[in-house]
Amino acid sequence: MKFMKLGTKSDSFQLDTHNVRYVATELAADIVIHVGDVKFYLHKFPLLSKCANLQKLESAGNEGNRNEIYIDDIPGGPTAFEICAKFCYGITVTLNACNVIATRCAAEYLGMYEKIEKGNLIYKIDVFLSLSIFKSWKDSIIVLQTAKPFMPLCEELKIISRGIDAIASRASVDVTIVDWSYTYNRKKLSEENRNDQTVNAVRSRVVPKDWWVEDLCELDIDFYKRVIYCIKRKGAISHEVIGEALKAYAWKRLPSFAKLVNQQNDVSRYCVILETIVWMLPAERGCVSCSFLLKLLKLAIVLDSSEAAKEDLVKRIGQQLEEATVNDLLIQAQDGEATMYNVSLVHKILVEFSLQDQNADVMRGKGDEIHEVRMPGILSEASKLIVGKLIDSYLFEIAKDPHLPLSSFADLAGMVSGFDRPSHDGLYRAIDMYLKEHPDISKSERKRICKFMDCKKLSADACMHAVQNERLPMRVVVQVLFFEQARAAASSGSSTPDLPKVIKDLNCTSMGSSRSATHTEEDWDGLATGDQLRELKGELAAMKLANGRISRRESLDNKSVSDKVAVGKMKSLLMTKKLFSKIWSGKGGPGENSSDSSESLGSANQEEMKSTPLSRRGRHSVS
Repeated sequence: MKFMKLGTKSDSFQLDTHNVRYVATELAADIVIHVGDVKFYLHKFPLLSKCANLQKLESAGNEGNRNEIYIDDIPGGPTAFEICAKFCYGITVTLNACNVIATRCAAEYLGMYEKIEKGNLIYKIDVFLSLSIFKSWKDSIIVLQTAKPFMPLCEELKIISRGIDAIASRASVDVTIVDWSYTYNRKKLSEENRNDQTVNAVRSRVVPKDWWVEDLCELDIDFYKRVIYCIKRKGAISHEVIGEALKAYAWKRLPSFAKLVNQQNDVSRYCVILETIVWMLPAERGCVSCSFLLKLLKLAIVLDSSEAAKEDLVKRIGQQLEEATVNDLLIQAQDGEATMYNVSLVHKILVEFSLQDQNADVMRGKGDEIHEVRMPGILSEASKLIVGKLIDSYLFEIAKDPHLPLSSFADLAGMVSGFDRPSHDGLYRAIDMYLKEHPDISKSERKRICKFMDCKKLSADACMHAVQNERLPMRVVVQVLFFEQARAAASSGSSTPDLPKVIKDLNCTSMGSSRSATHTEEDWDGLATGDQLRELKGELAAMKLANGRISRRESLDNKSVSDKVAVGKMKSLLMTKKLFSKIWSGKGGPGENSSDSSESLGSANQEEMKSTPLSRRGRHSVS
């Protein structure tokens, strides 16, 4: 810390009682100055010769025949006044970053200008600030810390603006010329230099670009904001480092949720800090992590910050949602709400994520060629894949909430339904969890959420679970069974027939027969019984066994293999026909309808077998 000594005489100020101070000299005191509750018994000549305002106050006192002056509002109180008085007597005083601001403001109050006496206190302090204090990194920070009680006088004296510019300039210098002695936070350095704690070892380290970040956390939010804006204007610091600085300040100045419960009186102060940090975030995407932004959003909700701050956070989070985790998105609902989590807020974030695709500009090239210009932030397929899986996992967590409306679950699932992902196992787990926690939903509601799931993209384990799942509509179970059969056939090297018409029509409003359409649609959307699921499980095992046998015989010869495949395919078709016959007979409906459905499915399969050559009926595995 820099310091300056003024005066050469020894200290002759004495303390009589706690509230009385005097100068021990042969001359009797001829003036009493009251500073707050402290009395100073001093002499007029050394004081009035350097303090213009004391001259005015003394003249006003003499009109009433009094030698007492009251200055209750002097900046810095009795301590700062005593330093000024000692300077007037020529007594040695030491100024440093901790007391220089209070002394400077007290000298301004007393009028200790150069025009009163050459080399007066104000001049000497201003020189000390310019040549020493503002050239020292840590002293500049201390000066700003100590200046707040003396506002707005420090603003008028331009001490604040000079201090802010000094800090910003020093933070913006090239790190190659930065010495670690500029910083006074040594905790991290001591951890990294356990083997060598010498000064040379510390100074020989490569200085990181964010070397100044933690030091600035000592500043009050008003000064901190101005320093950051000044650093931004200088343009030498990247937005990533600015983001790191804001993150460090938030961790130090904002409370955790546990602490916030016991600090309700400081809510307004915390709210100001949080909103200021949000406004100072650089516009560039990725300046801070998505996890940090979500923590700010959660705290903004608890603090009841402004809607503008919340909306800005939602927009920023949406622009880098692929970085988030499920725990980040689990935002607790506010008191009084029935649901456990704030699902609507996550929906808004997902909307912002999807809106990025609208930022593509179209540029016309030579001739009639049109080239799409990808702007920064445009969604990639990888981002969609990551977010799709993220929302699947999020749906699984919120599905455990028994009070979650189906519309909230379906809206989120629908938002990512167009995001291509190779597996729908996560979505299946979420749907199954929702059906488990909401057993009373209707058939149409079950159908609504199941339609977001692509049965072709379920793994073998998920298919096996679905075939035994009594919570799923019958149409979903049959679809799973068929596509599992197709996958098993493809893995064995055989081909699988095109999707039968009856299965293609599962999601349609009619099954093709005007006589039995209504009843059949209700049957498809109904839940499968335990007996029916056991039948389906057995059929699935038989299909896998049949395909496995064919696969094991492939080594015989090519001709034999092709024959075996054809036979295996025929068996599969017969199994499918047999399966649907069992399903419809097990539904307990009118015999005519059951017969019609089974025959329709069988005839459809046979027609496709006759009209479609084997080479055209092959299906590719989508697993």
